Amino acid sequence: MKLLGIVLCVAFLALQAKSAQAVCGYESCHETKSNMVNIHLVPHSHDDVGWLKTVDQYYYGHRNNIQHAGVQYIIDTVISELIKNPDRRFIQVETSFFSKWWDEQSETMRAIVKKLVNEGRLQFINGAWSMNDEAAVNYQSVIDQFTVGLKFLDDTFGVCGRPRVGWQIDPFGHSREQASIYAQMGFDGEFFSRMDHNDKGRRMNDLALEMIWDASESMSQVKLFTGLLYTFYWDTPGFCFDVHCSDDPIIDSDSYDNNVKSRVDGFIAYAAEVAAKFRTNHIMIPMGGDFQYEDAEVNYKNMDKLIKYVNERQSSGSKYNIIYSTPTCYLNSVHKSVQSYPNKTLDFFPYGSDTNSFWTGYYTSRPTQKRFERDGNHILQVAKQLSAFAELSSTEQKEDLEYLREIMGVMQHHDAITGTEKQHVSDDYDRILYDAIVGGVKTAGDALRKLTNLPNGEFESCLQLNISQCAFTKDGADNVVVTVYNPLAHTSTQYVRVPVKNENYQVTDDKGRVVASELLPVPTEVLALEFRDQDTQHELVFKATVDKIASYYIKKVDSKESSTAVRIISQPKTNAETYDDGETTVQTSLIKLVLDNKTGLLKRVEMNGVSENIEQSYGLYRTYDSGAYVFRQYNQGDFVIQEDGVEFTVYEGALVKEVHQRFSDYISQVIRISEDKPYVEFEWLVGPIPVEEDFGTEVVTIFSSEIASEGVFYTDSNGRELIRREKNQREDFTPELAVQPTSGNYYPITSRIALQDSKKRLAILNDRAQGGSSMKDGQIELMLHRRLVRDDGYGVGEALNEEKYGKPLIARGKVFLILNAADESTAAEREAEKEFHLPLWKFFSKNSGSTTAAAKSVPSFDDFPKSVHLLTLEPFNDDEILLRVENFKDHIEGKVVSFNILPIFDYLNGVEIRETTLDGNMPLSEMKQFKFHAEGSGVRGSEPEYYTSSHKPLSANQTQDAAEFAVTLYPMQIRTFIIKH
Repeated sequence: MKLLGIVLCVAFLALQAKSAQAVCGYESCHETKSNMVNIHLVPHSHDDVGWLKTVDQYYYGHRNNIQHAGVQYIIDTVISELIKNPDRRFIQVETSFFSKWWDEQSETMRAIVKKLVNEGRLQFINGAWSMNDEAAVNYQSVIDQFTVGLKFLDDTFGVCGRPRVGWQIDPFGHSREQASIYAQMGFDGEFFSRMDHNDKGRRMNDLALEMIWDASESMSQVKLFTGLLYTFYWDTPGFCFDVHCSDDPIIDSDSYDNNVKSRVDGFIAYAAEVAAKFRTNHIMIPMGGDFQYEDAEVNYKNMDKLIKYVNERQSSGSKYNIIYSTPTCYLNSVHKSVQSYPNKTLDFFPYGSDTNSFWTGYYTSRPTQKRFERDGNHILQVAKQLSAFAELSSTEQKEDLEYLREIMGVMQHHDAITGTEKQHVSDDYDRILYDAIVGGVKTAGDALRKLTNLPNGEFESCLQLNISQCAFTKDGADNVVVTVYNPLAHTSTQYVRVPVKNENYQVTDDKGRVVASELLPVPTEVLALEFRDQDTQHELVFKATVDKIASYYIKKVDSKESSTAVRIISQPKTNAETYDDGETTVQTSLIKLVLDNKTGLLKRVEMNGVSENIEQSYGLYRTYDSGAYVFRQYNQGDFVIQEDGVEFTVYEGALVKEVHQRFSDYISQVIRISEDKPYVEFEWLVGPIPVEEDFGTEVVTIFSSEIASEGVFYTDSNGRELIRREKNQREDFTPELAVQPTSGNYYPITSRIALQDSKKRLAILNDRAQGGSSMKDGQIELMLHRRLVRDDGYGVGEALNEEKYGKPLIARGKVFLILNAADESTAAEREAEKEFHLPLWKFFSKNSGSTTAAAKSVPSFDDFPKSVHLLTLEPFNDDEILLRVENFKDHIEGKVVSFNILPIFDYLNGVEIRETTLDGNMPLSEMKQFKFHAEGSGVRGSEPEYYTSSHKPLSANQTQDAAEFAVTLYPMQIRTFIIKH
């Protein structure tokens, strides 16, 4: 230990001596040679934030019998090796791991690392808390996790810690919205390594591995340079110098085994192969892989030799120049080269690694975890807003909120929300997310005790409302207060459902006015869940209208004062022969549903002045070798849609109408329409799914209409803009679909899928990420649940066969149907999307009768234009609040809107306000972003070009006029502000 201290002290003094001329960013890049092929050697380690091992097991190097990996040792040894040679470089990607390591370091080590960062020798790339997935994530959570990661880097290292380049090398397909987020953060480009094998082959031939991505249809200025790695993110084939590899080291001594010539010959041959596929005289070759550099001396010693001997050949005419580099420095060189690149306008889904392997199963894998992640985001937004309003400041409150932010960052990881991890890792994700949610609920409760007239309220949350269970009401709901919080900007009217006993209740609002309510039975199939507490078998339903916070009071009453009883208007039919040929009609003032009494299925929907024959049912794919990643249909005949035999019961109340349907022993649902709500809700319950010894089962819901969609449908990109899909088609290449025609037409659906013809439009919205498609005209399918018997061979090493409570997993969720005329605006779908993603959050307290005036009021955002979403409001620093506002309608649905944020500035006791890039960590006035020339976009200049902000960044203080606080938002635009108070 004494020797280590001396080494650190000497290293620290040496680094200090260099500090005067230290530079970071692009200025720290090594010189290149204009007349040579410049090989940018990029040392890196890809460190999954959970996959085969848990997050902590990976960090500490625990359970190496599963996979040898210890991130703390990787960072330790890399730092030691960087100190030895100022030419060396390394990129650190996952901020969650680095943050954990940083917390354990001495001040001396921290000083050394800061110097390395300031000299550009250790560079942060991507910078998010994790390397997020791009299929199953919602844009709000992606932005949040970048904010957390980049804020840590900014707080710790300042401007030298800020990444300039995205590094999404392992996600299984790439979304346009991710590119848009990078561009809006001021990043200069991104790199990834997975692309459909046919697309990659074509791009190789056309020198199109690098491109300009038009990342938004509504925001024409949002573009991003995007590059695909030549092979994969692993080392150059044959040149893995890591202790985990068996490739030959470079032997340069006076030895019989000296292999310098053969090793250099092989590397230059590979470099020539790569250089032939790119447009400039710069190529990037990654040197690293999963959890490599645990003994970094081995890696760097051999890379030093490789660089030495490749460059020595220049004296004898070689045209290859090799340097230690980073993706940032490579992109800088490409930018200086002033080339033209092809355009990309859609996305890179689905990812097909071969003709039998489309990675579309993970769009749905682990459906309950995908939903739990959405719950985590929901309470995070609630807790952040409430913390800002209530000015919470205790250490525990701040730590609980930060922990929830960080765990939500972990959940965006490309082996977390995707469901592609081992089961014990999935269990650990559930554990840490549950703990984080509990902390978020506690923080929200602390805020509500200040912001409501219930200073002693419990403000408990019920996380099992999806199975109509709540510990707070299981013994009775007499004298219960339900406080609902609306995280949206605008007043929202939604139905609240509270699990109760079959008793008589009355609901009143804050002013003592009686609110209409009714009791509905919990579905039989939900009551039959063995793990469910059976104390409550009904739900009390009432309509809540909420600006930001409202409380509703429930009390037990005599029957004459109580909730309206529902009417049972159709008993379940147990024998198909007893059906007549008639119909059952269920309707509200806005919607009419018609069910076929013979089949038991929905057959027609009427709403918004449109009537359409829509049959909704469930289908089963019988699959042989599907896995967590890949959905593989065994043969086309192994897909069966249930066409009849559905039992149903109708419950009709004044507020809500429900059709309880039973399709089989493991599939049931409730079709629900509610007064004044312009959509049809389908609440499904699927499981335990039966399997055979050799075959798994994958369950989809199917909506079949007579809409002439002609193979065209639309899917969302991470919950934001829609992308036009065409069956069997791709934007840039011809896919091979003969073996897997269905899987090859599946796309990620994180919020919405739609189709239309010239007269009608059908949209289905969901409550979590799922895979979906339109395999027939007028038909939409969404995959809900999967139970499989084999691993698909892509690394996880387990069959996706989840169990809970000792039984195969049962999942419950919702999808929503909106039918409209084709020429009507899709704005209603947008508004519903927001309501489903961030509905009212319910808190429960006992009505003790003791109330007092709220200590602090809550502002209203109803003055915002209707298309403006309160995307983020959260404490940023002790004296700063981060505010994000979004015009959530696109260029077809919406328009440019303007409004003033002085009222919220004043409410927060603002002193000054500054506008930043999307992540909140860089002043927008400082953004200077690489601009690349797209083919066909006019004459290419001869000098490198840059983008700056397309509008004047807002900057004001409390002494200035209201006009200085005016905000204009173009369709789909997000603007981010830091308010100092």
